[in-house]
Amino acid sequence: MSLDLSPEQWPLIMGILNVTPDSFSDGGRFNRPRAAIERVRQMIGEGADMIDIGGESTRPGAPAVSQETELARVIPVIEAIRRDSDIPISVDTSKPAVMRAAVAAGASLINDVRALQDPGALETVAELGVPVCLMHMQGQPRTMQSRPQYEDVVEEVLAFLLQRIDACQRAGIGQDKLILDPGFGFGKTVAHNLTLFHHLGRFVDTGYPLLVGVSRKSLIGKLLDERPVEERLAGSLALATLAGWLGAAVLRVHDVRETADARAMCRAVQQA
Repeated sequence: MSLDLSPEQWPLIMGILNVTPDSFSDGGRFNRPRAAIERVRQMIGEGADMIDIGGESTRPGAPAVSQETELARVIPVIEAIRRDSDIPISVDTSKPAVMRAAVAAGASLINDVRALQDPGALETVAELGVPVCLMHMQGQPRTMQSRPQYEDVVEEVLAFLLQRIDACQRAGIGQDKLILDPGFGFGKTVAHNLTLFHHLGRFVDTGYPLLVGVSRKSLIGKLLDERPVEERLAGSLALATLAGWLGAAVLRVHDVRETADARAMCRAVQQA
């Protein structure tokens, strides 16, 4: 199913489905097609507008995963979901071969934490003709949180994303296919993340749809006296609500029902 990114629908809710053994929040819970289908059905019932499927953990310190392993994790799940539902599917990958196979299996969005910088990624997305989310990350997952440094985090992240937009356009990817993600938690300290969030309007003002993914992240835990992952719901909802109010197009979340409730309250106030 194609993805409707028209502003009238914002913010859309992207439900997270990690088919990995080691993702920071739900690793190992949904890496079998039957469990994945049950979780997708649950998220659809709770209000998800799309599902984001990832076969390689990008948590801080995560090891790299081979192309073959990622394909074996992701493709059977996408195929199973597509047989069961027409909900739009996003594939969270940086590998061109996985992008191709995922779209062939029924995915309609590429979500790339490396912003199409891997060899062949730009050309692959241009050929596939599907929307792509370009994310900023300083460093790589294995080392990105060791010592992230910026002179001006907002200007540097924005400049990087604008450079990737230019690269996409030169590769033949249309402006209407691009989504931006500042990359909260990817090579950034708590202070960097808060500054980016405070200036979210700078990214919204580019005119490109903005994806915000802060659900259950360590930012929340650190701000709430080292709160564990399973106790970060309230913090996640607060940031999701703020992001939606500030103009985010997509909220990438674990807790779909609660986020949908928060979105409904915001829409009610906006439409009053």
